Amino acid sequence: MQRELDQESHAIPIHLLGINAMGLEAGNETICEGHMIPWLQEVEDTPIWSLWNVTYRDVVILDEHGVVVGIYNLSSHDLGDADNYATLLGMLKDAAQ
Repeated sequence: MQRELDQESHAIPIHLLGINAMGLEAGNETICEGHMIPWLQEVEDTPIWSLWNVTYRDVVILDEHGVVVGIYNLSSHDLGDADNYATLLGMLKDAAQ
């Protein structure tokens, strides 16, 4: 999806990245293998999962000011389904307008 977004022009650039929850650091090396998006580790000083009330596999969409404007859960909405993929893509594009 990042490659697709990079090929288009948006008022605000769209960047995808992952944020791992505290306590799950052991899987960081494995999750990064073969993936192109940046992977960050949540730390005690910035408990972002708690601040954003994240559920496992949530895609949290931020505006240009870092304010949450949408959440789309990938466990509930498999991106292998074309409609779900299009919905998330549309949400990201809308946030970048």
